[in-house]
Amino acid sequence: MPPVPPAPLALTFDDGPDPYWTPEVLDALRDAGARATFFVLAPCAAAHPELVERIAAEGHAIGLHAHAHARHTELDATAGEADTRRALEVLRGLGVRPPALWRTPWGVEAEWTRDVAAAHGLRVVGWTADTHDWRGDRADAMLAAIADDVAPGAIVLAHDGLGPGATREGCEETVALIGPLVALARERGLAAEALA
Repeated sequence: MPPVPPAPLALTFDDGPDPYWTPEVLDALRDAGARATFFVLAPCAAAHPELVERIAAEGHAIGLHAHAHARHTELDATAGEADTRRALEVLRGLGVRPPALWRTPWGVEAEWTRDVAAAHGLRVVGWTADTHDWRGDRADAMLAAIADDVAPGAIVLAHDGLGPGATREGCEETVALIGPLVALARERGLAAEALA
């Protein structure tokens, strides 16, 4: 009888790619033997195409975050559609396979969000475990805060960039969190994977 594969735990990162922090996150994921999903901002991706290429080459998934990091409730349907289309065009120009996943900025949706998602073949993805890493909490405190949520099918939210609202100066604690988080997942029979 073949062994039962471990249940998935999804690691996700928003607001990148960042020229300094994304390589650090990628190194930590490599060292931990984990895969993740990166929800990228189109202008950051355009500014750092080599990082987009590295993310894909190392087996991680690339999802859409946005072009402008704006809450959907602050946009009407026309502006929301235009932002989404523009972001997807940027990613297409970088050779990124059309993303299947979309995390909206701040996880906020408007009445039009799901219609725009459907029109572009996108599935809106939230999270079940929020590291709140944008605050600059220490890695051990973040791990303790989400430990109860590290379970089969969990989606962990973190950031590889300093997006709007971030009160920290860097992502070093997020980088430091990756190894212990993946180790905890494995102790619980989980595999850190990209979202499917």
